[in-house]
Amino acid sequence: MSHILASLSALLFLIVAIPAQAAVTITFWSHELGNSFPHAFFTLRGTPDAGGAPVDLNYGFTPQSISPAILWGPVKGRIDIAKPGYMNGSDAQFALVLTDAQYTSIRALVDEWDAVKGDPTYRMNTRNCVHFVAEAARRAGLRTLDFPKLMKKPRSYLKAVAAANATQVTVIDRHGKEYLATLPPLAPAVAAAVN
Repeated sequence: MSHILASLSALLFLIVAIPAQAAVTITFWSHELGNSFPHAFFTLRGTPDAGGAPVDLNYGFTPQSISPAILWGPVKGRIDIAKPGYMNGSDAQFALVLTDAQYTSIRALVDEWDAVKGDPTYRMNTRNCVHFVAEAARRAGLRTLDFPKLMKKPRSYLKAVAAANATQVTVIDRHGKEYLATLPPLAPAVAAAVN
């Protein structure tokens, strides 16, 4: 009996001693229409399972300059990084945990739409902020994303995606300031043990 207890104790010690798997979570956000852009964006927060420094990033896609030209044809776009005040005034809609491959693919998406590394063309009807987050959602593994009538309605689009992928996402549906206050600090990167 003491042998079994010793084995269980050793097993329990191993389970507790093994560091928890880390992961990056993608959260999809909307910002009600107005003269601030983008109206849809996502955050990446956590530490890749493979290790490395923690990330706390956000990306949206917006026209480089806001003018009536966005209504008539393609204009130059850019990747946008939301400032804390903008995030506080936005709404966190839903989140899901990414694999490292999904995280890498989403980081590549940012480069693909970037003005320096990729194609920054913004088209109101076919390549706007909602299309950008839709592609991020596809790369995150979500499958039901086709809501053509909602591609200019960020909040409605993200709510439809969350409902259609309910088994894969965690619905947040909270105002940004309230949601951000619930996030724990990111743990510093831990160096891998070398034997």
